[in-house]
Amino acid sequence: MPSAVRCSFFRVVLVALLLVALLQLLYLSLLSNLHGQQQQRSAHPVLAGTPRTEPRWQREHRDHLKALLASSGVLDATGQYRIYRHLLSRETGQVKDVALASHASLSNLWHLQELVQRWDGRISLALFASSAAQAKLATLLTYTLAQMCPSIRQRVSFHLVCQSGDIAVFPEQDDAAEFAHLQTCQAVFAKAANMGTNIINYAGNASYPNNLLRNVARGGIGSAAFVLVVDIDMVPSQGLRSGFMDLAAQGVDPHLVFVVPSFEIRHTRRLPGTKEELLRLYQVGEVRAFYEELCPRCQAPTNYSVWLNLSEKDNSGRLAVAYVVEWRDPWEPFYIGSKDVPAYDERFKQYGFNRISQACELNMAGFSFAVLDSAFLLHKGHKLPGDFHSQKEAENKRNRLLYRGFKEELKMKYADSSRRC
Repeated sequence: MPSAVRCSFFRVVLVALLLVALLQLLYLSLLSNLHGQQQQRSAHPVLAGTPRTEPRWQREHRDHLKALLASSGVLDATGQYRIYRHLLSRETGQVKDVALASHASLSNLWHLQELVQRWDGRISLALFASSAAQAKLATLLTYTLAQMCPSIRQRVSFHLVCQSGDIAVFPEQDDAAEFAHLQTCQAVFAKAANMGTNIINYAGNASYPNNLLRNVARGGIGSAAFVLVVDIDMVPSQGLRSGFMDLAAQGVDPHLVFVVPSFEIRHTRRLPGTKEELLRLYQVGEVRAFYEELCPRCQAPTNYSVWLNLSEKDNSGRLAVAYVVEWRDPWEPFYIGSKDVPAYDERFKQYGFNRISQACELNMAGFSFAVLDSAFLLHKGHKLPGDFHSQKEAENKRNRLLYRGFKEELKMKYADSSRRC
């Protein structure tokens, strides 16, 4: 065979061998990717498992959630909203404890991460879903958080509120596939944070029932004797829960609620945990009084100038009452109160007068307001007029009229009270 022919033959053989090798590598790569996807899918708590391989608590949570959703929840007093209480198996807390209650739309659920880091006790969270699709997503997201985040699983009770025509259902495999690649608690919260991008508060196709949500969250605190109700984008100072439990152990007047002064912080890279840190940021304008620009009168009775200049605490470092003030319109403080204080009036929705109305009733019912000396709340970001949705003023006008009628109702409800709103 001529040398030229032999050389050409060997080239053909070599090319063929290389082609076979490349095809084998491609096959192995595809097989590996397929195996990885199967592992991710099987690792997700909704898709996972058999009774032999999954933890008992995981199976119990899933079975509880399936049974709860199959019950179709309960309707609120108006029949407009459907409520699913305790999406996951409920945990019991200490009888003398103080719990934190909050509420959120699905787009703001990511704030829960920082709240859990700062509050070391029970949290009851009412989550609002404005559509059937959001209800399904909320169910999947909260379930995934509980499985991936031990602190969430151990300390947070979730409750779902949706429109009465929307039925929440247990997520199927196709629904859960979107979350199958999330392998850590941080990854799930990052996913939740992305859902909130460019969302304006209260903008949507359904009225946000903030007072209904507050009542649902308050009702989910279990055996705790006291509750602090906050918005989801606020965080408490360090040690607030334990400090208040020590204070309550000394005995407290049942007709007192304990005001936690509230502030706004411009940047949220590092949130102050102590009053000393807060004062430093206040002095440079990074921190300011809550609602300072939007409605200074709404927080004025807190008397920030006095609170900021209180003398240094004694060596015990214990939380204490700084001073007691009477309520005056339109004060809407955040406070720790017993779980038996009057409920929020659920007719107030969207923006305006939803917390003022409840504070007004506290006053009529004979409660006084004790301001705590070193505890505080921080709202993440300065509240600015341009941050609100376009219907804010119309909603505020509607709720103002509702508030006027509400105050007349209180005069009849508390006919023997010498107080007025």
